[in-house]
Amino acid sequence: MSQVKVNPSSEFSLKISEIAPDKSISHRSAMFSMLAKGTSEITNFLRAEDTLNTLEIVKNLGATVVDDGTTIKISSDGIKESSEILDCGNSGTGMRLFCGLLSSANGHFILTGDEYLRRRPMKRVTAPLRDIGAKLDGRKDGDLAPLSIRGASLKAFDYESKIASAQVKSAMILAALRADGTCSYTEPELSRDHTERMLKGMGAEIEVQGLKTIVTPMKELLSPLVIRVPADPSSAFFFAVAAAITPNSNIVLEGVTLNETRIEAFKALARMGADIRYEISDNKYEPIGNITVKYAPLNAITVEDNISWLIDELPALSIAFACAKGMSVVKNAEELRVKESDRIATVVKGLLACGIEVSEYEDGYTVQGGELKPALIDSHGDHRIAMSFIIAGLRCGMDVRDLECINTSFPNFFELLKKITTVEFK
Repeated sequence: MSQVKVNPSSEFSLKISEIAPDKSISHRSAMFSMLAKGTSEITNFLRAEDTLNTLEIVKNLGATVVDDGTTIKISSDGIKESSEILDCGNSGTGMRLFCGLLSSANGHFILTGDEYLRRRPMKRVTAPLRDIGAKLDGRKDGDLAPLSIRGASLKAFDYESKIASAQVKSAMILAALRADGTCSYTEPELSRDHTERMLKGMGAEIEVQGLKTIVTPMKELLSPLVIRVPADPSSAFFFAVAAAITPNSNIVLEGVTLNETRIEAFKALARMGADIRYEISDNKYEPIGNITVKYAPLNAITVEDNISWLIDELPALSIAFACAKGMSVVKNAEELRVKESDRIATVVKGLLACGIEVSEYEDGYTVQGGELKPALIDSHGDHRIAMSFIIAGLRCGMDVRDLECINTSFPNFFELLKKITTVEFK
C-alpha cells in the first residue's frame, strides 16, 4: 500500500467510536507501569507500530506483559539491563521519554529508531539530562540516534526550558523521580500535561504552580495504573476537519480525551466558524467525552498562542485554512520543523501543489484560502502529512503516496475514511 487515490465526498452524518486510542497516553501507560509496585492494567491501548514498539521495549527491560487482546497487564520489579537494542520505530515521544526513564537505571541501554527518527534532533533532551549527571551520548554529540545511555546518579535541578515541549518536560520529570533532591521544571508556556496527571494519579509527589512543575523524588514505587486509554484527539481531528470542510456534514467523535491541552486545535477550528460542542462523560486520569463537529463556512484566523497544544494538528488545520475565506497565519511554530518531517516545508509544498497560495517563514507560514485542486502529494514518511492531504482529497480528490507511516499512529484510518468516501489503492 504505497499510494492512494481519494475521491471527493458528498455530505455525511456520522457517529464514530472507533477513533484510534490516544498515542501519547498509550506510550506513557506502558512506560510508567515500570515505576509501579504491582500489576498495571491498560485497556484500549493503541495497537499501532510506535506504541507496540514501546511495549516491546518495556518487555526487553524486564517487565512481564500479559495481553489477552482486551487488557494489557504489566508487572515489573525494576528496570533491567537489556541485551537487545531498543527500537523506538518512528516515535520521538518514545525515544525522548525513555532517555529520561533510563538515565537513572542500572545498566547500559541503546535506543534507536527508523531512518526518519534517526534524523530527528535529540539534544533538547540529552543536553539537560547530561547537565544533571546523565551519561548519555549519540551521533553529533548526542543529538542524533542511536543513543547510548549508562544509568547514573542524577542531581536535583531547577531547569528553565526555552521551549514548550511535553516530551522534554516528561523526560525531565521522569529523571526527577530518581534525582537526589527536589526538582523544578519551568517552561515558557504550558505544554501538554499527561505525564503530570498520570504520575500524580499513581501517587507521585508532583505539584504544578503555573508554568513551574515541582517534583519530589520517589521514596517508594508508585501505585499501579488502572486506565482505559481514551480516543486520541489528534487522530479525531482529521475527521473534525473532514466535517468542517464538507458542506452540510456533521460528525460525533466519541470517547475522546477533552484535556484542555489537547483540544486547542478544535478551539481554533471553532474560531474559524465551525460548530463544535463538547460533552464530558468521565474524569479520572483525564476528562473524557464526545466532540460534535458541524459544517459552517470557515474564515481565516491567526494561530500564534498555545502552539504546543496544537502542534501535531497544524497540518490538518492547514487544510481547513485552505478552504477558508481570507489569509490564515501560523506563527511561533518552529517546533514543526523537527517533527517526523519538516512540517512547515511539507505543508507549504503540499498546499502549493494543490493550487493554494502559501508563504513560508522560519517559524510558520500563511495560507490564502482558495479552491483546492487535485495533486500528487508525497508524505515524506510523515503520518500527519499523509492523513491531512488525504482529508483534503474530500474536497477535490487527491493522490497521496508513502502511506506505511499511517500505521504508526492510526491503523484503522482508512476503515473510517471509507464511511465517508471511496478510495483506490495503487
